[in-house]
Amino acid sequence: MHYEGNIIRPPSEANSILLQVTVGCSRNKCTFCGAYQGERFRIKSDEIIMADIAFAATHCQRQRRVFLCDGDALIIPQKRLMKILSEIRRRLPWVTRIGVYANAKSLKMKSPEELQELRENGIGIAYMGLETGDDVTLKAINKGANAQTMIDMGRKARAAGIKLSVTVLLGLAGRERSQIHARETGRVLTAIDPEYVGALSLMLIPGTPMYDDYQAGRFELIEPDEMLAELRTMIAETQQTQGLFHANHASNYLPIRARMPKEKAKTLALIDAALEGRVALRPEWMRAL
Repeated sequence: MHYEGNIIRPPSEANSILLQVTVGCSRNKCTFCGAYQGERFRIKSDEIIMADIAFAATHCQRQRRVFLCDGDALIIPQKRLMKILSEIRRRLPWVTRIGVYANAKSLKMKSPEELQELRENGIGIAYMGLETGDDVTLKAINKGANAQTMIDMGRKARAAGIKLSVTVLLGLAGRERSQIHARETGRVLTAIDPEYVGALSLMLIPGTPMYDDYQAGRFELIEPDEMLAELRTMIAETQQTQGLFHANHASNYLPIRARMPKEKAKTLALIDAALEGRVALRPEWMRAL
């Protein structure tokens, strides 16, 4: 397989065929993210992509899922993306689901009919980085979309029949707006009502604008108990009709996997126990991106 730069994929795609169709991220301006530093976004040539699919046809027959890397493959023009999906169907007929990262910009560029066409041709799940539902924080991190746009685009994907996994980031708003960030994120998650929510905890990356702000005293990194308090408020404020709320990423201090809404009360009780010191937190040296 032909790979360039950093290959980023969701934890749930660990056993998928990783097909890199773009290099970098079409946005690449978020102040906290260092995944694609110095990488110019581009779509890889059809020749390379088709060669990788042919390689997978021979060497990846045990994998049942494909994930289209990198940061925002959904931004590929519809005809080219359909060509890729058609080749996957032709050469990898055993594949049951194709996943992709999607941001508000790329979802906005696709019509409802185009999204439905993608779903009918294999796109089964989209991973959207909401990060926060707080408009002040969204502007501060240079996300490029406000909360209402995030809601609209998330609903758009779901209306097309594409499952949605939404990522949020604990600690992103600093200390002053910590609880506002938690409440507003819960509000937006409720409005989108995704099948999956994944909460990560902020880890500052040298070379990013947010890290520079932290070094200069312009950003406060909150303590583990404050991140837990954020998570508690966020879960309390989120009303999923059904789905999973994950906070079991390696960055998190307290691993959580809750089926909502039936395990909500039990999960809040677990967080309360951790806040009271009755449940041990993951030590700092074990945390990772």
